[in-house]
Amino acid sequence: MKNKTNFPPQEGEARPSRCPDNSAFKQQRLPAWKPQLNIATVLSSFFLTGAFCLTVGVCLVLSANSVREVQIDYSDKCSDCSKFRGNSSNWNKECHCSVNFTLKEDILGDVFMYYGLQNFYQNHRRYVISRSDAQLLGRNVNIQRSYCAPFTTYRNGTPMAPCGAIANSMFNDTIDLFYNRNSSVIQVPLLRTGNSWWTDKNVKFRNPESYNLSSAFAGTARPPYWQKPVYLLDEEDERNTGYVNDDFIIWMRVSAFATFRNLYRRVKRVRHFADGLPAGNYTFRISYNFPVSKFKGRKHVILSTVVWSGGSNPFLGIAYVVSGTAATLAGFVITAIHLKLRKKKTYFQRQ
Repeated sequence: MKNKTNFPPQEGEARPSRCPDNSAFKQQRLPAWKPQLNIATVLSSFFLTGAFCLTVGVCLVLSANSVREVQIDYSDKCSDCSKFRGNSSNWNKECHCSVNFTLKEDILGDVFMYYGLQNFYQNHRRYVISRSDAQLLGRNVNIQRSYCAPFTTYRNGTPMAPCGAIANSMFNDTIDLFYNRNSSVIQVPLLRTGNSWWTDKNVKFRNPESYNLSSAFAGTARPPYWQKPVYLLDEEDERNTGYVNDDFIIWMRVSAFATFRNLYRRVKRVRHFADGLPAGNYTFRISYNFPVSKFKGRKHVILSTVVWSGGSNPFLGIAYVVSGTAATLAGFVITAIHLKLRKKKTYFQRQ
């Protein structure tokens, strides 16, 4: 074996170059555009940004304020049912209450009914992950390996369908709306379907394949806080029961805040309600099943319209107004500083 020794280059020999190739890319000679900032450019950008944000913000705020909304808190008005539900031995018994209210003006257009919960924290990490997405897709999976615990199986080994804390705590009050017209009482027709996102209804949730749902869910049991099994969530519409039930799908999309509202129903625009809800006396008849006293919560029913920007939520408009105001004020501050410095510069030049 011959040892190879690196000797320094002898005099007259060319040294290897470590410089990059003499190309436009490696020598950073590519054409580029560099903005030349001056006072006119900076001030115009601030004022244009401020004007744009203020215009959009004012439009969004005015649009949100044009939404017609009626909110009814029935936590105290159904206090007897709340105490009744506080006793766990009454889980299989029904309790009903009524809440009367008056619409002084017509609510025209599409009317949406929401239920609202206050002080209900859905953003806890253990609560958010307590579900089995594979099970909700209709697959036969071992839920013991999921994050559904402790709502996976009963003591006798019967698996829960659906499993998890989110499904177990599903809002299950039944709310009906009645219109008191003269001496007659007319039930307002409400739409149960078409309230969830299309991707949820058709992609994320599927029922197990079988010739009927009762056989598909054979060998499973309802969650502990439910009053009926999942395949009976909507006994009137087979396309709206099981895992593809709209109420269930909407509840499974958890909220980031402790106070939130979920879409419950839409008013069907027929007969007396073809143009919306007419002014007059109304009654909510509620089957009270969802207790909130243990976590000091509140429950609401909201009737609302929507506009091009959505529902009654002025947050985005206010954010635009604040941003536009800040940009405009910054422009004025920069203008004042520029004028002051230019005045000093002119003074020293004269001296």
